[in-house]
Amino acid sequence: MEKVVTTAYLRSVFSGKRVFLTGHTGFKGAWLLQILHSLGANVKGYSLAPEKSNDLYNQIEGDKLCYSSVIADICDKQKLQTEIVRFEPHFVFHLAAQPLVRRGYDMPAYTFLVNAQGTAYVLEALRSLVPAAVGVMITTDKVYDNPERGLPFKEDDKLGGYDPYSASKAAAEIVIDSFRRSFFNPKDYHLHEKAIASARAGNVIGGGDYSDNRIIPDIVRAIAFGETVGLRNPDSVRPWQHVLEPLGAYLLLAAKMSEDPVLFSTAYNFGPNPEDMLTVEDLTKVFIESYGAGSYKDMAEPGAPHEAKLLLLDSSRAMEHMGWKSQMDAHTAIRWTAEWYADKHHSAHEKCMQQITEYFS
Repeated sequence: MEKVVTTAYLRSVFSGKRVFLTGHTGFKGAWLLQILHSLGANVKGYSLAPEKSNDLYNQIEGDKLCYSSVIADICDKQKLQTEIVRFEPHFVFHLAAQPLVRRGYDMPAYTFLVNAQGTAYVLEALRSLVPAAVGVMITTDKVYDNPERGLPFKEDDKLGGYDPYSASKAAAEIVIDSFRRSFFNPKDYHLHEKAIASARAGNVIGGGDYSDNRIIPDIVRAIAFGETVGLRNPDSVRPWQHVLEPLGAYLLLAAKMSEDPVLFSTAYNFGPNPEDMLTVEDLTKVFIESYGAGSYKDMAEPGAPHEAKLLLLDSSRAMEHMGWKSQMDAHTAIRWTAEWYADKHHSAHEKCMQQITEYFS
């Protein structure tokens, strides 16, 4: 299959363009910032400060890759609107979120505030923007009401969410659809000139993730301290994907929206092949083998907060509309991730750019 997400194509779309990126200090945001910078885009980031000194954004010296970096709260409506309207972006990628299931249980109201209300604030700011713009709103594969029947979810399936994080992202999808129908209706594009889509992906792995309560960072920390990593949900099945897969999809979607804002203003799943699944325990085994060190043990917690055991996406709409499909299988994604952490000879930015170049060329 011919590759549809290439450096040459993306550079033709993003070079010299103004891109407003929320959540640029986060794990996925830092990777996306590096890609956009390499494509010649002028990126204005808007996010909270990195949580940890060793976060990927600090390691890559992210401030140097930004046209402007604004450290502020996505829930500061006036600040957000001012920064977006003054910048007059051609593209908006909204990644800012409270992204952790476990933290959602600890801080449910905050999770809903950031993920649902914060998304509404971004869309409200776009209403005040005069020039034409493309907005890609990032949610998650966990937005669906999941009875865990083993069937891949399509974009029009019922939204829901057992835990606060998943429910907050489903709420964000409802907010996005409401704004799209009410203020940015594709039928009236000639009046408002705003193209709005949502992108659903999840179970993302890759170098530079140091978040709490995520399997790869947990393994890396255990190896660093000579400890055995404990697996809370060893039998949970996930279609793991490398971070470059959804980021490439977001960029391709934005590019296609700029070409046909009516067709592409909808929701899209971006998931790996549903048949390419591994359990948490399988992932751990592959990572340890690729890294060359580490050990694990089953530490399933009786009475632990609920997390879905099985979650699959049907990405046929993305394939039909834009020719997108996952390029890496799970084993390759895990190997790339392990190699990033195991490489002690290159800087974080060098390691990221090496994989970015290999993926997109």
